[in-house]
Amino acid sequence: MSILAVRELSKGFGGVRAVAGVSFALAAGELLAMIGPNGAGKTTCFNLINGQLRPDAGEIFFEEREIQGLAPRQRCRLGIGRTFQVAATFGSMTARENVQVALLSHARRLGSVFSSFSRSEEAMQLLEKTGMKSLADRQCAELAYGDLKRVELAVALAARPRLLLMDEPTAGMAPAERHGLMDLVRGISKEQNLSVLFTEHDMDVVFGYADRVIVLAEGELIAQGAPAEVRADARVRRVYLGEAAAHA
Repeated sequence: MSILAVRELSKGFGGVRAVAGVSFALAAGELLAMIGPNGAGKTTCFNLINGQLRPDAGEIFFEEREIQGLAPRQRCRLGIGRTFQVAATFGSMTARENVQVALLSHARRLGSVFSSFSRSEEAMQLLEKTGMKSLADRQCAELAYGDLKRVELAVALAARPRLLLMDEPTAGMAPAERHGLMDLVRGISKEQNLSVLFTEHDMDVVFGYADRVIVLAEGELIAQGAPAEVRADARVRRVYLGEAAAHA
């Protein structure tokens, strides 16, 4: 069963087709990369799946439930999480406090009455999972950017998502940090059977970590398949990767 199914999704702004008839599916525990040049429609597609935008046409199913009419908070409650290109944390709060806030927010949505102490313990477990336990009591404003990305991942995991949308997760990170973060994401995905849909401009990350790749260009899906198949696709080489990148 597909955890996410997108069917003939379309969205326009004025006379511009940002997303035009896009269809794809994502299996449980799969890492699916969405790539394409700037303006291809990747962020719009993410915003449609997350609920920040309403589609002009098409359907979105999460665990076989139609969700395109639901608000972002309702989709989050169902099990859809998101991280952003620019890490979103509260700089004046510690890493532990950021995760605690996310846990308490999730608990309120579910009507839970667990204590704030139990949330602190759970926050530490999530920070340990993302490699941030030793920096749990540092303010986020003092953390290196790569560490902030790990805190943001812990915050996203606090809502116990079954689908995680990651918008350019390695943007702004050094090469070693990129691979460290993606090793972590892949490990968590396989351990928790967590599905991950991510956009990315770093082709080493895309072809090194994705189980499958889908390619957008001018709002349309032009290719999808295993990384090797997409890398070899002539249209992908022409409109996005370029011949030099394809042979690298």
